[in-house]
Amino acid sequence: MFNSVYDVIIVGAGHAGSEAAAAAANMGSKTLLITMNLQNIAQMSCNPAMGGIAKGQIVREIDALGGYSGIVSDKSAIQFKMLNKSKGPAMWSPRVQSDRMRFAEEWRMLLEQTENLDFYQEMVSGLIVENGKIAGVKTSLGLEVRAKSVVLTNGTFLNGLIHIGEKQFGGGRAGERAATGITEELVELGFESGRMKTGTPPRVDGRSLDYSKMIVQPGDDNPEKFSYSNITSSLTEQRDCHMTYTSPEVHELLKEGFDRSPMFNGRIKSIGPRYCPSIEDKINRFADKDRHQIYVEPEGWDTVEMYVNGFSTSLPEDVQYKALKSVAGFENVKFFRPGYAIEYDYFPPTQLRHTLETKLVDGLFFAGQINGTTGYEEAASQGLMAGINASLKVQEKDEFILKRDEAYIGVLVDDLITKGTEEPYRMFTSRAEYRTLLRQDNADFRLTPKGHEIGLAKDDRLQRMEQKLKKSESLITFYKKTSVKPEEINPVLEENNSSTIKQPDKIFKIYSRPNINLEDILKINDAKTFIEENKLDSEVLEQAEIQVKYAGYINKEKNNADKLQKLENISIPENFDYSKLKSMSFEAREKLSNIKPTSVSQASRISGVSPSDISVLLVYMGR
Repeated sequence: MFNSVYDVIIVGAGHAGSEAAAAAANMGSKTLLITMNLQNIAQMSCNPAMGGIAKGQIVREIDALGGYSGIVSDKSAIQFKMLNKSKGPAMWSPRVQSDRMRFAEEWRMLLEQTENLDFYQEMVSGLIVENGKIAGVKTSLGLEVRAKSVVLTNGTFLNGLIHIGEKQFGGGRAGERAATGITEELVELGFESGRMKTGTPPRVDGRSLDYSKMIVQPGDDNPEKFSYSNITSSLTEQRDCHMTYTSPEVHELLKEGFDRSPMFNGRIKSIGPRYCPSIEDKINRFADKDRHQIYVEPEGWDTVEMYVNGFSTSLPEDVQYKALKSVAGFENVKFFRPGYAIEYDYFPPTQLRHTLETKLVDGLFFAGQINGTTGYEEAASQGLMAGINASLKVQEKDEFILKRDEAYIGVLVDDLITKGTEEPYRMFTSRAEYRTLLRQDNADFRLTPKGHEIGLAKDDRLQRMEQKLKKSESLITFYKKTSVKPEEINPVLEENNSSTIKQPDKIFKIYSRPNINLEDILKINDAKTFIEENKLDSEVLEQAEIQVKYAGYINKEKNNADKLQKLENISIPENFDYSKLKSMSFEAREKLSNIKPTSVSQASRISGVSPSDISVLLVYMGR
């Protein structure tokens, strides 16, 4: 059946697997995507949404590099919101509510139209490893498919175990069987494995809800979009979400089932996501709060199915139903399916290189929840990076790595392989020390040239980005060179309670004042004329405004990044013997020996390695 050797095999077709397959194939590698069910490609197993705090930045970065998550999100969106708009632009985070069925359909259509990509439906039950190098995969039917590199993106399917109250059964998702065999083989090869858990809330019939008792949560008045490409457009129509609250009565009803909860009676032994806890965990941990927010999110344009965000649970279904009926607006609720928790195998990511290739097996890559992360966006970005590097490895080209000051994706990968994780890892803006540089609005400036260089972002992407950059820079130059007279600007300044000027001043300086916005600048004749004559769109105007208002912060972060880059440039040989450094702490020697950092900068970020340990290392290396 498979009479040739593939360049890249992708195992699993979730968010990580889909991005990995698209990247490898689009870069010219002969690629095979194997999944247990081709009907569930890019399934949104949990909430029907993409983006959010820091996650929206990741989707923009994937798009800027030439990935597909942004395009699919735009094509299947039913609502758009820019979160944190009241804060500085480093915190602005785009988010879309998605049509679950259309999201999966759009992904499948894009993948089927991708050259160099084959599909096969079956469970991969083992790996073919020869002399420490990957050589292919084995399926549950006994087929052997040969490949030069393999990317594992198994999600929650590795020995997946679903919990609903006292009931537990094997499965990778509700209604789908677990994947077996791979964990055992990897452990036999010397990999360390662990268990994690995640959960999902009940889905309900929207026709049974009373929305008049809830608070409407509309989308933005002027919705934007995720993708920088011109093949998608902003929404002209949107669907509302709604918000309601739990109550002390709801909490008491839930507590009645705690003795039957797998989370509290010891049946679940693994750790769940700290920042997305189950409703029973919230009640237990935040006992002082008498209510928690519940968001009612439509699953699509045409379906009546609703996602009850904030009510993730593994309690028995009768307890879930009884408690949810006591939530305002849910008095007559009808369940489509109960919530559940799922435990699955993962492999601590300190066993990986920055390329997401494993240190133990040459040509084998891990991406997504197998690395201990949670979230579609985190998984998709890892899939993209693994697919890129698997393809580059086969083509015998230089590896592709993003640094912490270049992308949230760089922060994510570096955090995982340097620090590891013992609980499901989720991206936050606070994890990035250079978040003023890593804004959602400039992801194309940062990454499209890089994506184009490796053959992923197409020519039209690069040209579009260069045109936008050129226009933004020309507008900023205009602001810096052009002065405005007191008589023209003072009335505007007085309106905004800003101090007036006594002599002509540069527009850049006026614009940099916190209480002056674009609307005020457009009252200056020269500025309005320049913008109109050059036909500058909202993207360019917003980009220029950010560059003007945050110039000081941006320059400061750039300087800090440049200083850190000096340590990044001091590489550490792979076979470096840390046991010789007797002046270094035992913990530091142990962790450095296990993780094998590639640079002094990476070594400094490892938990348990102190500044004095780094000083010892630098002295030993003659620095």
